[in-house]
Amino acid sequence: MARPPSPVVASWELVLRLRARREQVGVEVKHITQALGFSRNYWSAVENERKILSQESLNKLLDLLEFGMEERRQLLELREAAKEHGWWTDYSSLFDGELQRLFGLEQGADSIRGYESLLIPGLLQTADYARAIMNPDITLRQVEIEQRVAVRMRRQQRLGGEDPLHLTIIISEAALRQQIGGPAVLRHQLEHLIDMIEQHQSTLDVRVVPFTATACGLFGAATVHLIDFENPRLPTVVWQETVSTWGVIDDPLPVRDISMAYTEALKKTLSSQDSLGLVDRCKKELS
Repeated sequence: MARPPSPVVASWELVLRLRARREQVGVEVKHITQALGFSRNYWSAVENERKILSQESLNKLLDLLEFGMEERRQLLELREAAKEHGWWTDYSSLFDGELQRLFGLEQGADSIRGYESLLIPGLLQTADYARAIMNPDITLRQVEIEQRVAVRMRRQQRLGGEDPLHLTIIISEAALRQQIGGPAVLRHQLEHLIDMIEQHQSTLDVRVVPFTATACGLFGAATVHLIDFENPRLPTVVWQETVSTWGVIDDPLPVRDISMAYTEALKKTLSSQDSLGLVDRCKKELS
């Protein structure tokens, strides 16, 4: 089954194209707000993807920005797609806006290049492993933990189907040895990781930075994902996460720097086959 369109990505593309056209033709924001009868705050909410223009307002804006007929059709279609509700909106009480945006970007992405320093990435975790990560958090009720685990499992559906996500993951050797949940949970997790690599050989590449690596530009990071899209209009964005902060980075300069650091980090990893062999050895050590 082909992946469904992502309303998050549709809304983002619509905003990017409107902003680019506004700058191209030199229309100031005050001209737009006057012509459409908006406050500046309302327009700011539109450009920050917090509001979706009505069809009438969008048509007026397309006239103002002098869009051609074909592009008008595309933008109106993007508006309709942006109005849809992604599956993640059912869990809005659990996740803030930035995390929901991540889920929407994942849904519409063509590929993700990820790095994890001490954990197996969420898109490759078993339910028991994910649960073990969350259990020490005393602020979470058990029912909430189970809901969060269910969301993590739901996100993993992007790895299958007719249009699977292409995923390249760099992990530290420490992630293969840190006994999250205990030896049995970790062993099952490593078995699952091996199964996933073997099942998705053309779309999943897991690379391990061994303990013998003397340096890596990403060693100071925790969780980093470079999210890429098939549509050339959409730039690469970064998801970055630490213990207390998380969010999307779309500023081109830091995205470029992180992308360069990722490329350099890949050079420090074992080959795909050697990485798989190390995962297998770590699994056998837990027998």
